Amino acid sequence: MVEVRKRENESAGSMLRRFAKIIQQSKFLARARAGRYYAPSKSGYKKKREALRRIQWEKEIHRLRKLGKVQ
Repeated sequence: MVEVRKRENESAGSMLRRFAKIIQQSKFLARARAGRYYAPSKSGYKKKREALRRIQWEKEIHRLRKLGKVQ
């Protein structure tokens, strides 16, 4: 956690610049941005289940194409 306190006779602008500099040096913002779109990997069970569902779907589409119901 980063904390910045206003010094004596310091303007709000200079305090804000000092805060931004400390944030950049701490790499807090970079870590937050890096983890922004992180998606944990799926378990083996879920991968297998999705693969089986996809295979079943492909078989059904193939069957419907043979019957002329789907192009």
